[in-house]
Amino acid sequence: IGEPLKGHKHWVISSVAFSPDGQRIVSGSWDSTLRLWDAATGAAIGEPLKGHKNWVISVAFSPDGQRIVSGSADKTLRLWDAATGAAIGEPIKGYANILAFSPDGRRIVSGSSDNTLRLWDATTGAAIGDPLKGHTKSVNSAAFSPDGQRIVSGSADKTLRLWDTEAGTPIGEPLGGHTASIVSAAFGPDGK
Repeated sequence: IGEPLKGHKHWVISSVAFSPDGQRIVSGSWDSTLRLWDAATGAAIGEPLKGHKNWVISVAFSPDGQRIVSGSADKTLRLWDAATGAAIGEPIKGYANILAFSPDGRRIVSGSSDNTLRLWDATTGAAIGDPLKGHTKSVNSAAFSPDGQRIVSGSADKTLRLWDTEAGTPIGEPLGGHTASIVSAAFGPDGK
């Protein structure tokens, strides 16, 4: 639909997300910036969001559309005000191949190349509990269930795992069957 959205000075690989209302798009680039776009016109909104020191790997909007989280190869996560583009707080030390907000917007899950997932407080940026361990290779995908009680993760170890978000523990055995790295995982709308 329309022309390509142009404004980044380098590649946009896998870090693109729509706002919950569908009116904006956020993108992260190898140029170490994020950009906001008008989804109807394709026009850039404001200036690039600067703060990362390396390429932006993952981006996500909060469920209310008021915040954005980004993860970078500089081994930080950043929270941003989606209306103003201003950084919220200090960078959070952590590496994220994938990021997702919980349905209530209070937590963020990150999946990392250190084979773990982490939960973060979306307001303070503080880590919640210990890393979730169980994958044997990089975690490439993570998503909350619609009720926020579980997480599904996909890994380069060719498995999916389910996690209890309150206990921070795996649910059952890994789900196998894929013959290559899993790069995307999601729950259905009913969470089943």
